[in-house]
Amino acid sequence: MKLVNFLNKLIKKNGFILIDANQKEYKIGKANKENPIKLKLLDPKLHHKLLLHPDLYFGEAYTNGSIVIENGNLTEFLEIALENIGRGEINYYSSFLNQIKGFYRTLTNFNLIKKSKKNVEHHYDISEKLYDLFLDKNRQYSCAYFKNENDTLEQAQENKMNHIIKKLNLKPNQRVLDIGSGWGTLAIEIAKKTKCEVVGITLSENQLKYSKEKAKELNLENQVDFRLIDYRQLNEKFDRIVSVGMFEHVGRKFYQTYFNSVSKLLSEDGVALIHTIGSTMPPRNPHPWITKYIFPGGYTPSLSEVSLPIEKSGLMISDLEVLRTHYAHTLRNWKKRFLSKKSEVLEMFDERFFRMWEFYLVGCEMAFKWGDQVVYQFQLIKKNNTTPTTRDYIYH
Repeated sequence: MKLVNFLNKLIKKNGFILIDANQKEYKIGKANKENPIKLKLLDPKLHHKLLLHPDLYFGEAYTNGSIVIENGNLTEFLEIALENIGRGEINYYSSFLNQIKGFYRTLTNFNLIKKSKKNVEHHYDISEKLYDLFLDKNRQYSCAYFKNENDTLEQAQENKMNHIIKKLNLKPNQRVLDIGSGWGTLAIEIAKKTKCEVVGITLSENQLKYSKEKAKELNLENQVDFRLIDYRQLNEKFDRIVSVGMFEHVGRKFYQTYFNSVSKLLSEDGVALIHTIGSTMPPRNPHPWITKYIFPGGYTPSLSEVSLPIEKSGLMISDLEVLRTHYAHTLRNWKKRFLSKKSEVLEMFDERFFRMWEFYLVGCEMAFKWGDQVVYQFQLIKKNNTTPTTRDYIYH
């Protein structure tokens, strides 16, 4: 079978047993002799579909139950797969199809204000209770900062906020804009710790409602203003701008618009901090399964795709930090919590949804552990002397 030959060329470290839809067993790679993990295909169409476009069809098959993993779990199987694939393409066919679909999306995918709001609603407005099952108590849905990989999720998310606040080099009474403010935690934390005035903007009505209620509960309504508005609709000046986990939803066509907007909104002696997932590879098309089922309109850029629009906007990169394994640890924590709450998830959704989100969390964890995914933190300024000349102020 061609799929077996393809897998044996791909899997050089470790291995597994493939059981095809006809119940025939094949040894792939260096499978453990005593109790090897088994990948069982229940649909004969997968013999060809996994060879043609595994990036899409594996996730779909796992979600609908036509792939079953025995003697192990999804994490263990994808650990084997992603360690072998690393940062490369899976095969020529998959790469070619991704290019065709990516080209089509480039032509047709306009993340205009109305479309951006719809994309946000697809992921963030499905259920408040779902996110409470696996996020930290403050509902931070972005990469945490692990000073030690054994930090608790709560501690690592606190580390992340403190790290960002330090990089912003905030002074009391400054105006701060949080683009894509999520459930409001960072904006509220900035207000509490620095006595700054913060405006948080989001396109999620659920997140807006939650953020406003949280600010009211903490008596911070006069200091934190949450709005349902797109960044392109603002026309104000801010001393500091922060954006965490939002840039991935901007879309390649709008990178220049985004940074032009940041430049327009930022005061002449201001500082911006953009925290985004990115790729260490040259520009490539987005993962087809993630785009179709989890983040429509999403894209993780290469460094080269971000630096040019920054330069053209009149902004300067004054500091760039690459967080490499931090998101893998974050996702590991989210996954563990999510899987432990399976019964609660099934009360809200069905088995298919549970498997889809398991694949999303595990697949992303392995992409950050073995693949090309990282987190970039860009510190941006307009004047060369805006920030201190050394990084001591960030760590002291």
